[in-house]
Amino acid sequence: MSFEGTSTIDRRSFLHFAAQGLGGAALASLLARDGNAATHHPPKARRAIHICLCGAMSHVDTFDYKPELVRLHGSSLQSSERPDVFFGQVGRLRQSDWAFHRRGKSGLWVSDLFPHIAEVADELTIIHSMVAETSNHTPATFQENTGFRLNGFPTMGAWLSHGLGSESDNLPAFVVIPDTRGQPAGGSINWSNGFLPARHQGVMMRSQGTPIDDLFPARALPEGADRATRDLIDAMNQQHQTQHPGDDALAARIRSYELAARMQLAVPEVADLRQETNETQLLYGVQHQESADFGRSCLLARRLLERGVRFVQLFSGGSFGNPRINWDGHENIRANHGQEAPRIDRPVAGLLRDLRRRGMLEDTLVLFTTEFGRTPFTQSAANVVGTGRDHNQYGFSVWLAGAGLKHGMAFGATDEIGWKAAEHVVNWYDFHATVLHLLGIDHERLTFYHNGIQRRLTNVHGEVIQEILT
Repeated sequence: MSFEGTSTIDRRSFLHFAAQGLGGAALASLLARDGNAATHHPPKARRAIHICLCGAMSHVDTFDYKPELVRLHGSSLQSSERPDVFFGQVGRLRQSDWAFHRRGKSGLWVSDLFPHIAEVADELTIIHSMVAETSNHTPATFQENTGFRLNGFPTMGAWLSHGLGSESDNLPAFVVIPDTRGQPAGGSINWSNGFLPARHQGVMMRSQGTPIDDLFPARALPEGADRATRDLIDAMNQQHQTQHPGDDALAARIRSYELAARMQLAVPEVADLRQETNETQLLYGVQHQESADFGRSCLLARRLLERGVRFVQLFSGGSFGNPRINWDGHENIRANHGQEAPRIDRPVAGLLRDLRRRGMLEDTLVLFTTEFGRTPFTQSAANVVGTGRDHNQYGFSVWLAGAGLKHGMAFGATDEIGWKAAEHVVNWYDFHATVLHLLGIDHERLTFYHNGIQRRLTNVHGEVIQEILT
């Protein structure tokens, strides 16, 4: 294919750009606007941001204060039950390496590991009684995001894209911002559309460098070539549409090229964090070395939300390599969490403050989750007080903030040492049902027929956690 007075664009490059690059992303976003859209009841939130901590944050070192761990530090676990832990080592009980204090007017307990989040404790709704069905990272992360432990199911963001569509003409409904150090184990599986139409898969966007792959052609086009390409495609499509009336897919593709042009302007604009004031960048910790990466991600997330993106997912932590760049503190919880927490503490607190002052927290839902927690006893020989903690699926903490929630409250509880959920046990089905409810969706009615089954995010389970709602 060539244009008068221009260089040649080979057919393979053109088709790749149209199908796999911006044209394909534009079509996906455009079609996502045709989601079910009608909510089942008046929503409290219009949009959501999900901060996902990979590797498992220790609840007993962050949000779940256990004075008994201080008293029993160095003692053996006094239980006839043999703990089912991932690596099979049950060492002595270990107190937290960080002091806990009551924070704000609410008096919520938050440790010194998160000094900035502690300052916004009155915004938090903490669930202390979460449980998971596995202590293996990959299936637990699948369940955290999809409700199922197996690969192949749609993530929560994909379900929201399917159920609500997009509020933006220029940007996708579901955007994912991975950790700058690397993607989580499984990569794009973590934002998969599963069996939902492909347009509902999350679109990965970077907070630094090139925001989206194939946003523009691999090499600069001569002046007028891009417009000429669009004109030619439009003429061919219009001719084909005349010959095949009623072809909705083709009509949508024609519209996608119009959206593509808008995305070429919208994506660089939303990703240009230099437009933010110095004060705002300081709020997010962008100018601090330890928090700069995640600060940019949180700031980009806010900019996406205010431009109509429905669901933004942020990942803290990458894959399980060497060195470990996530929250998996097997060997030394103090060193591991002491490395990861400062990366996100100031940015997350800044995000909550910024959303509040802009009036966005009134209709935005913020989720802060991890696939499971960590044991109150160390991962070491039975007679040793080790320095690391094993996986713990039986009780851990997550929190929410924003629209429709009772702020500054804690719900549920683990036992006296933080091993198992003991009051108001909450599973991922309940959590997902509650998130959907806040966004105006009845989790039992948001379904998709697949392989003879009306599938849903919550499978055949789930109860909305009414006690935490306003």
